[in-house]
Amino acid sequence: MPKSKLTTLDEFKALLKDGMTIMVGGFMTDGTPEQLINAVVESGVKNLTLINNDGGYPERGIGKLIANGQVKKLIASHVGLNPTVAKLMNSGEMEVDLVPQGTLAERIRAKGAGLGGILTQTGLGTLVQEGKQVVESEGKKYLLEVPLAADLAIIEATYADKFGNGVNIGTTRNFNPLMALAADKVVLGTYKLQELGEVDPSSVTIYGVLVDHIVQIEEM
Repeated sequence: MPKSKLTTLDEFKALLKDGMTIMVGGFMTDGTPEQLINAVVESGVKNLTLINNDGGYPERGIGKLIANGQVKKLIASHVGLNPTVAKLMNSGEMEVDLVPQGTLAERIRAKGAGLGGILTQTGLGTLVQEGKQVVESEGKKYLLEVPLAADLAIIEATYADKFGNGVNIGTTRNFNPLMALAADKVVLGTYKLQELGEVDPSSVTIYGVLVDHIVQIEEM
């Protein structure tokens, strides 16, 4: 039998280090494992780089980490629902890299697929282009966007088996399966833990072979 992947919140905290790059799944906190975020807050780690679809809300999702001063840099596509992000960005206290949402997803996928980057016309001729290589292919110009990787991915599944084969229901699928492909370590938070063989393979959205640790969490 393989070693159990089941992990307590205290064991999860022991994985955290200052200066880490962490991907956090979800979309405006839908599909974001709040209990794992709370554990990161409690750990006190700092100078984090976070990769997330958005900036969360002031009191929800990664917004709690931002408000607590633990984030050095945020890479996201939308931050308008968290005024704390704008305040810290404008004061220079936190670096914010705004990436078009489709480009963000594709850069994460590129890492998991072992690609050297993706070509996109999104952002050509705008601030997004600054400092990036322009590549011409078949008479058209594209931006070369490099892959995004992380030391750790914190993702969520609605339910999963004890190997980490997880199922995302509805919009909780956003970014969670992609981020499982792009991090050195993957921690899966799930609301319902099932025995091996109980999860229908055709329903799996996060594959257990990618998951290093599983934490059973509760609805917040």
